[in-house]
Amino acid sequence: EVQLVESGGGLVQAGGSLRLSCATSGFTFDDYAIGWFRQAPGKEREGVSCVSSSDGSTYYADSVKGRFTISSDNAKNTVYLEMTSLRPEDTAVYYCAARDGDYYYPGVELDSHEYAYWGQGTQVAVSS
Repeated sequence: EVQLVESGGGLVQAGGSLRLSCATSGFTFDDYAIGWFRQAPGKEREGVSCVSSSDGSTYYADSVKGRFTISSDNAKNTVYLEMTSLRPEDTAVYYCAARDGDYYYPGVELDSHEYAYWGQGTQVAVSS
């Protein structure tokens, strides 16, 4: 059974930091890319970042570039999202998801439709 389990969310003041974790199981981790997405109330889901488990290449949305860092621990089948300089507009439910790492086209990195497996989400709230 494929599972992705997010943790690490919480309430933080603006300018603070959080580290999210995405623990995965049930599939060959090295064959997949793992992405982070977020959805704020009343807004569409937004791609945040992704990492290829095979070669470690990363991709970031412009809105988080320079503030968020994605990394993977292949020994633990876990992906992390280090979030710094948090802003109130970062408030959302954050989801991790997995897609086939061998399938590529420009823009696939944060195309949520290409992600087959999803976690249940973890809430991040940033107060001003």
